[in-house]
Amino acid sequence: MKNPFIFLLLLVIPFVNSQELALVKKKGKFGFITKEGTFAIEPKFDGAKNFSDGLAAIEENGKWGFIDTTGAIVISPSFDNAKYFDSGICIIQKNTDWFYINKKGEIVKGAPQSDKLFDFNNGVAFFRQAGKVGLINNKFEIVLAPKYDVIRAFQNGFARAAKDDLWGIIDTAGKEVVEVSYDEVGNYVNNTTWAKKKKTYGIVHNSQFIAVEGATEMGDIGTQNLVAAKKNGKFGFVNLEGQWVIQPRFSKTKPFSKNLAPVLINEKWGYINPKGVFIINPAYTDAESFSENGLAAVKDYNWGFINETGELIIPTKYEISIALFGMFMHQEKGFIDGLARVKLSGKWGFLKPDGGLLSEWYQNAELFQKQ
Repeated sequence: MKNPFIFLLLLVIPFVNSQELALVKKKGKFGFITKEGTFAIEPKFDGAKNFSDGLAAIEENGKWGFIDTTGAIVISPSFDNAKYFDSGICIIQKNTDWFYINKKGEIVKGAPQSDKLFDFNNGVAFFRQAGKVGLINNKFEIVLAPKYDVIRAFQNGFARAAKDDLWGIIDTAGKEVVEVSYDEVGNYVNNTTWAKKKKTYGIVHNSQFIAVEGATEMGDIGTQNLVAAKKNGKFGFVNLEGQWVIQPRFSKTKPFSKNLAPVLINEKWGYINPKGVFIINPAYTDAESFSENGLAAVKDYNWGFINETGELIIPTKYEISIALFGMFMHQEKGFIDGLARVKLSGKWGFLKPDGGLLSEWYQNAELFQKQ
């Protein structure tokens, strides 16, 4: 009979590797907690950065190295600075120079000549020659020869790119999914973006530009097929065919989620449905889109959370902010993957959907990251 311990161990290993950890600071030291609120790695480091690609940079005695998700040091602290691993490659600093290293801590060479080293993200990194930007993969093979003046950071595998003051969108293979022929472009979701062509705003869907009548500004595309657009000084929503489906009458809007969109009218925020009807009357000084768990952050004097019927589930007494750190950026405020990062009386912590505290309050806390 096979050893039952080995079988159980094989079950545990994928769980350990796939768990989500959050960086927290307690009593001046940095560690990592699990989604159960327990310490996976006790606070013992002078500095630390979030996990990425299975490793996290940590600081001891003024030098940076890397740990794995068990807290074991896998690359000894010997660098003056360190960034984030992606696809097995990371940038580190020694003295005043920057280098690429692999997961053994070895300096790796062979990257094309570049004006500077760029972080890997989504499996690729920029390189710049003679003022033009291209892409390399983690084997330092050229994916895209330098041809663009600017490439913005990749988000969900797509990036805005510019050449001769015109913009389009590329993927990580360097393919133009939206032709570089527009004066402006927005984010790219479900083969769709918004764009400006000379003085005309419109929707680019499946590579076809569709003008939006009278539009003078467009908003980011959310999880639903309605896009905010501005006309005659007010915002409404258009569909992916460029047709006005909610007439412009709001001062500001945010993307639809759960068939509800935050809108500002008469200096108060409420929520409308896809027909433009108020489901939650305007009563707040600010409001965010609904998260997947059906709660949305709303602000009175401070922030709290409502459900889809408008019932206040968590009182408005917290501070929240967009999470922006290192190579990770989350625009959402509120619940992300079941927990909300909030601040109360100068300390950070995580709220559960019932309003209960996950574990304790910390000097600082970052969002949970999948390993």
